[in-house]
This record gives sequence, structure tokens and C-alpha cells, in this order.
Amino acid sequence: MKRFAWIFASTFIIFPISVTAENTMQLTPEASGLAIAQEASRRNEGYGDTTVKLVMELRSADGRTRERVLTWKTLEAAQPGEGDKSLTIFHEPRDIAGTGFLSHTHVSGEDDQWLYLPSLKRVKRIASSNKSGSFVGSEFSYEDLLSDEVEKFTYRWLRDEPCGAWECFVVERVPVYDNSGYRRQVIWIDRAEYRIQKTEFYNLDDNLEKTLAFGEYRQYLDQFWRAHVLLMESIQTGKSTQLVFDTYDFKTGLTEQDFSPDTLKRIR
Repeated sequence: MKRFAWIFASTFIIFPISVTAENTMQLTPEASGLAIAQEASRRNEGYGDTTVKLVMELRSADGRTRERVLTWKTLEAAQPGEGDKSLTIFHEPRDIAGTGFLSHTHVSGEDDQWLYLPSLKRVKRIASSNKSGSFVGSEFSYEDLLSDEVEKFTYRWLRDEPCGAWECFVVERVPVYDNSGYRRQVIWIDRAEYRIQKTEFYNLDDNLEKTLAFGEYRQYLDQFWRAHVLLMESIQTGKSTQLVFDTYDFKTGLTEQDFSPDTLKRIR
């Protein structure tokens, strides 16, 4: 997972440097930002596949909450030039049970996303022009559920600063793919383990639209860090969506066949 945007590993050419506060001053801001993003991606390579259960809590501006229980599966890209795949399956409550969402991220070209609605008993393809739309009523958009492939953005290091308990790189990234709902994003990446701690999303008018905070990181297989709490908050509406993850299972044997559109029709 690069993000869950969810949220967050292909093979890339890595700068032959260790990015530090000192050498970010020696590189251009663009080169520094790219090197930081590449190193964060490199550290996530080789995870294979994951499966995790989670609870999605939707909170309205007046504090009312609704909960959904779901499973999220991911498959690491096997070929250069391809991105990761993810499959989301809703279990509870009854009115959304059986809903499935499949996402295929591509390094170049349009990404592929499909939604299965059991009430209609059909698979609906999500048009690229609609990727900024809300994902099943949450504060996450369909775009947020694409994996963070390095080549899909340009980068610029802005500064280093404290973020919570960590010292962080602050990097601006700008989508280079079509139909993004964002003009830019600003991300805080801790210098200790290159984990995203926070993301700010700016809309096409360059106004801050929402923020995503990552918390309760745990390490798996002595290498891979996963956040267990994600909180997306809308600056525009006051609504929020929190994701609380259970324990991740890694390298469970998932294959490409488990992430085909036909899989959505067999969801139970």
C-alpha cells in the first residue's frame, strides 16, 4: 500500500544518494522532492500482496456517525510500467453489503476503476472524468484510492520541519495525469522511515479542500510500515471519514485473477 489511497510499489531509478536535510540544500528543490518520493517508494517494494479488514466511520458536520465494515486487498505491480491493484469489499451494514470496488493504477495512461452494486447486479466502470467524485459517500474520492506511483506526479521539496513526534520533509507534488480533481498536494514524510504523516489536498482553484492524517504505524516483516488509522477531513464541509485497520496479512498468494472485473460479480 502506498496510501489507501487508500493510500500507499513499482521499480524506479533511485537517486544514488541518501536524502538528508543537508543535501536537500545542495540539490534543486525539484530533484530533492523527486528523490524523497523515490526513496519512499523503494522502501515499499517487494510486499507482494496484502489483505486487511477495516472499519470506515463517516462523520457529518454536526457529529452524527455511520460505520461500515469492509475488507481491502492489494496486489503489487509485477511489471514495470504498471501500478498496484486494489479490491475493496463491503460487508456491513446490510444496505451496502456486497458492494465491491476494483482499482487498477497505471503509471501512464488512464487508470481503470470499477464499482459493483449488488442492487443493480452489474459492474459499473468509473469514468476517468469522474475520479474526483465521492467514494460511496465518504470524504475519499475515487482518485484517492489510486496507488501513489512516482511517475504520476512532479515534485518539489519545500522545507524540513517537525510534524508531531517526527522531523519531516515537506514536499509538494502536482498530478501530471488527466482529470485530476487536485491542482497540487503537499505531503509530510518523516525522515526516519519515509512514511507519509499528512497530506493536504488543494482543489483546482488552489484552495485547501481536505487533509489526510496517518497514524498508529506498525511494521510488518521487519520492513513494511502500515498506518492503522487514516483520517480524511474536509475543510469545505466539516465532514470527515476515518479508517481503522485491523492486522495486515502479507504474501497470502493473491494473483492477477483475484483482481479482474469478473471477480466483482462473485463477491459475497
